[in-house]
Amino acid sequence: MEFSKELINWYSINKRELPWRGTQNAYYIWLSEIILQQTQVKQGLPYYNAFTSKYPTIQDLANANEEAVLKLWQGLGYYSRARNLHFTAKHITNELNGLFPNTYKNLLKLKGVGDYTASAIASFAFNEVAAVVDGNVYRVLSRYFGIDTPINSTKGIKDFKVLASALIDTENPAIYNQAIMEFGALQCKPKNPQCMVCPLHTSCASLKNDLVDQLPVKLKKTKVTTKFFNFLVCVDNDKNILFEKRTGKGIWQNLYQFPLIESSKSLDINEFHLLDLDQVIHKDTTIEHSLYNDVDRVHKLSHQHLYTKFWIVQTHKLPNKAISITDIIKYPAPVLISDFINEFNFESL
Repeated sequence: MEFSKELINWYSINKRELPWRGTQNAYYIWLSEIILQQTQVKQGLPYYNAFTSKYPTIQDLANANEEAVLKLWQGLGYYSRARNLHFTAKHITNELNGLFPNTYKNLLKLKGVGDYTASAIASFAFNEVAAVVDGNVYRVLSRYFGIDTPINSTKGIKDFKVLASALIDTENPAIYNQAIMEFGALQCKPKNPQCMVCPLHTSCASLKNDLVDQLPVKLKKTKVTTKFFNFLVCVDNDKNILFEKRTGKGIWQNLYQFPLIESSKSLDINEFHLLDLDQVIHKDTTIEHSLYNDVDRVHKLSHQHLYTKFWIVQTHKLPNKAISITDIIKYPAPVLISDFINEFNFESL
């Protein structure tokens, strides 16, 4: 079909040279696709290089401990990706004799692998005719064909998959999939797409009908909630500090943080007494407290906005579970916490 041929031709001229291209190593392809979920190439590339350097084979990744994997992932966000990455590496190594599933259907059975990732691995590593549909593909198809069905609706997800499957070049599925995604990333961009120099501009429905800026259509996100976090940076005279692992389910599962107390509103220095410290340190402990910064740090996640403060709590002695301040950088932490650690002068305490 002319559409697919145009994209492949464009790709041959304009593609970026990236380390996971030009290989059929399923491990490298899988690793890159997991990293690039919710992450742009320029941000994900250093992480890909770090992981392939430290864990050159899937067996190396499987044999790592989870804390080391989370530490290497630190700053990318969406930490369930890293936990699933590690789980799946162990599963493939221990249960599948180290061999990657080589079909779309079997790839879907892996934890953390959905329709898009399974299609990408199946086509790039095994040349299976499996159409990828990611944000770039949704944008290209909705604009070119003038489709206003919401891309995150049940109907939209189904219809775009059917369309993508009908368009894929069956002789070159890997190249075609790379081409349409690259085209969306570089040419048919979310903002300021280069329509006048686009090889498809004469047949693009949204350009013809002046709908480029209105497509694709996406249903509104779920309501964003607001939370108020108070992190207690508890330090004693021996330069020990409380730093604890988060347990239970959640986006920061198994990452480390300072003791946390949520409040119903943002607190100032005069309201420190409202925090129930009994759950953190012994009630008989003498406390000197100060506020690192009286301005809330706003950390925006997809489903919630976190208004955070870091309270410096200086005391004579902390429980045995406390660690040395110098060891704190060894532990994986959410970017909100790691940024504070990098900025704060602990030597001043």
